[in-house]
Amino acid sequence: MIRFSLSRFYVRIRRITQSGHTALSVLAFAVGVGAGGAVILFRETIAMVQTLSFGTSSERLFVHLETLHWWQIVAPPAIGGLIIGILVKYLMPSNRPEGVADVIEAAALRGGRMSGLTAMKAAVVNACSIGFGASVGREGPVVHSGAALGGWLAARLHLTRSVSRTLLGCGAAAAVAASFNAPIAGALFASEVVIGHYALSAFAPIVIASVTGTAISRFYFGDFPAFVIHEHVIESFWEFPAFVGLGILAGLTAMGFMKSIMMSRSIAQQLPIADFLKPALGGTLLGFVAIWYPQVLGIGYGVTEAAMMEPLTLFLLVSICLAKILATALSIGFGFGGGVFSPALVIGAMLGGSYGMVFTGLFPDLSTGIGAYTILGMGAMAAAMLGAPISTALIIFEMTGDY
Repeated sequence: MIRFSLSRFYVRIRRITQSGHTALSVLAFAVGVGAGGAVILFRETIAMVQTLSFGTSSERLFVHLETLHWWQIVAPPAIGGLIIGILVKYLMPSNRPEGVADVIEAAALRGGRMSGLTAMKAAVVNACSIGFGASVGREGPVVHSGAALGGWLAARLHLTRSVSRTLLGCGAAAAVAASFNAPIAGALFASEVVIGHYALSAFAPIVIASVTGTAISRFYFGDFPAFVIHEHVIESFWEFPAFVGLGILAGLTAMGFMKSIMMSRSIAQQLPIADFLKPALGGTLLGFVAIWYPQVLGIGYGVTEAAMMEPLTLFLLVSICLAKILATALSIGFGFGGGVFSPALVIGAMLGGSYGMVFTGLFPDLSTGIGAYTILGMGAMAAAMLGAPISTALIIFEMTGDY
């Protein structure tokens, strides 16, 4: 009886959706609630796994790691890599973790359809990867989960291709908004990256989902920006050429970053060992890098905030930048799950901070401050990695509260 009633409800919603925008708005709201809840569950799972692995759930993981013995730093990513390899082998049908690229593929080639079960399995793999210390981001996985929720709902309701892609975008928008506390950026990210257009028929439901996801996240985590910093004011228009120079440097660095990931993946594929053992090897190498540079483990928001507050030396900024590139290449190339947005923020912050330190030393009267260059580096690097300059700029604005 329940199954029959639910089936009739689906058919009724489908008919209403195809004849007007009201039901689509209701579905967008439902996807926003679900995606916001998925972000909360994902972040709490990361915190739980990280607590079991390192003894703390803090995002300033590197501070805690400085108090541990070397083997306590190496063991979690090494053992965790073995667990991830086994999970990927038996849970993922494609034998690899899934992320934002799969969302874009679903929107372009599969009419917005995604498997809800595969998304849940991918979420487990990705959350465990981050919790074990892999140098990856949590934003890509939550976008995958949120979009999959929208795609799954569209498939159950047998919606048209256009509406299915809209719900896919709703899930992605709500996930980005909930993860970054950034409703504007969430809506523009989904339109710019996932849907590929700003037509009102899709944009309005995406905005509804984005705002709903933000509200769910704020209710649980509170209404705070990711980074609390002091306001920066541009000192002179003569400083703009320096901003352009930082953008060019960030673009070149992003190219090297992407090539390092592809090179690491190529090396891993050629190793004469079973695929499920490769994340363990990558985790072991990652652990040894972290002995000298514990800042590379995890999503890295703690060291990013430290760079904004300007307590790091030029040598340390450059060293962490290079070490983070290596750590992320090892993590993704050898089979850990996760995204590249958070690593891009860390690399960009280190790059921008070191660039700003040099520029401030040469032209102290023209410099807005090292912290400002740190923020600019984050935006430039992340935009180059994602190919989404508009939404990335807004994400940085809303993460720092500094426009």
